[in-house]
Amino acid sequence: MLSLLLPTLLAVQALAVLEVQVPELPVVALYGMDTTLNCSFSHASPFNLSDLSVFWQLTDTKRTVHSYWASQDQLADQGERYANRTSLYPSQLGTGNTSLLLRGVRVADEGSYTCFVRVEAYGSAALLLQVAAPYSKPLVTLEPDSNLRPGDKVALTCVAYGGYPEADVLWQDGGGHNLTDNVTTSLVANEEGLFSMRSVLTVTLEPNSTYSCRLTNPLLGEDGHASVTITASPTSQPELPARPSCLHARAACTPELPARPSCLHARAACTTELPARPTPPV
Repeated sequence: MLSLLLPTLLAVQALAVLEVQVPELPVVALYGMDTTLNCSFSHASPFNLSDLSVFWQLTDTKRTVHSYWASQDQLADQGERYANRTSLYPSQLGTGNTSLLLRGVRVADEGSYTCFVRVEAYGSAALLLQVAAPYSKPLVTLEPDSNLRPGDKVALTCVAYGGYPEADVLWQDGGGHNLTDNVTTSLVANEEGLFSMRSVLTVTLEPNSTYSCRLTNPLLGEDGHASVTITASPTSQPELPARPSCLHARAACTPELPARPSCLHARAACTTELPARPTPPV
């Protein structure tokens, strides 16, 4: 039905043009939330709603998002993914408000939408819808994470989840200097189109180093920040003085006791001899 009506509208456009207003700047909608695509028109004189026709289409594919004419919604040609997710503002149609309410915004909804309006005259205008989702707070880990010494190569990994669109990632050292070399960043989208971000920075470790990962969503303008401070072990340990060896210097470990006298060679030193017993008289 819509394919039959639009040529008629285009023919009317050649006779009279209705001024239709939409936002010049992109409409930024939060993922999972409801949003309104604003569209309005000005009409010099009062009109009957039965004379009003409103069509919302995807600009590129011409797929129908929402249709209204004959004083009611006409959804037979509506795209499947928009079913039960769209509505106009019926009480405001008479004042020229033909805005579209889109419920539960998805990443797939991003794109250009065209608002067609006809009341005797005809007009249209297109707007851009952008979808945004905040990332989780970044988390920084390092590998290896123990027995680190200055001069070691260390891989620092920054991860964040559930965001859209692609985030800007900035690595900095403890002095606030940007680190752009040896950085690899990758994105993986889930079934809903939301990204998991992983950025790896490889550095040569210095004593007591601090590194930070800053994440910025270009549409939301928000920052997520995480940092890690690495304390490296010294490259060498001071040598302790050697303990004396008891095998080679027994005197240094155990004082020698004086030797006991030998009773075999000096019995007198071991046993006191008794005097001879007197002989009894005869």
